[in-house]
Amino acid sequence: QVQLVESGGGLVQAGGSLRLSCAASGRSFSRYGVGWFRQAPGKEREFVAAITWSGEATSYADSVKGRFTVSKDNAANTVFLQMSSLKPEDTAVYYCAAARGTYSEFERAYNYWGQGTQVTVSS
Repeated sequence: QVQLVESGGGLVQAGGSLRLSCAASGRSFSRYGVGWFRQAPGKEREFVAAITWSGEATSYADSVKGRFTVSKDNAANTVFLQMSSLKPEDTAVYYCAAARGTYSEFERAYNYWGQGTQVTVSS
């Protein structure tokens, strides 16, 4: 069992930056790929970024490429999502999720989910 807790969300002006953290407990994070997803009000949850268990490969949604960076610190059992050049359309609840031995842009690949952290970008 893996427990995930997101943190780092908040209110930021357009053009600003935030760094989200996803801390894992319960089991070593080292063999888990991690994805970030987000859900805006009235919309379905969507893929944002993902990283392999080794941290060697990453994947991003087109809407965040060049602005967001995902990284992984296995020693600290933590994954980060650095978000820059934020836009009002980035406003959403951001979730991290873990999948043993894989990473994916599809929700169904993930076994464990955090509770989410709110990101609000004002114009």
